[in-house]
Amino acid sequence: MAKYFKFFEIAYLVIAIVFVVEAILRWNSQPNKAYIFLAFSVLAVFMYFFRKKYRKRFENHERKK
Repeated sequence: MAKYFKFFEIAYLVIAIVFVVEAILRWNSQPNKAYIFLAFSVLAVFMYFFRKKYRKRFENHERKK
């Protein structure tokens, strides 16, 4: 089960990188969309750290059983 959690953590980082690249590509032509992509990338990084903390808590709970 922890393997799936770790996979989704990494997926959030990949999504953040994709959003940053999209923001850079659209910066000059569509600045409003670039800001939206940057906001989503920040959200994806936040979700990475949130999921990482949740996974570690879940693993510690499983070890105590």
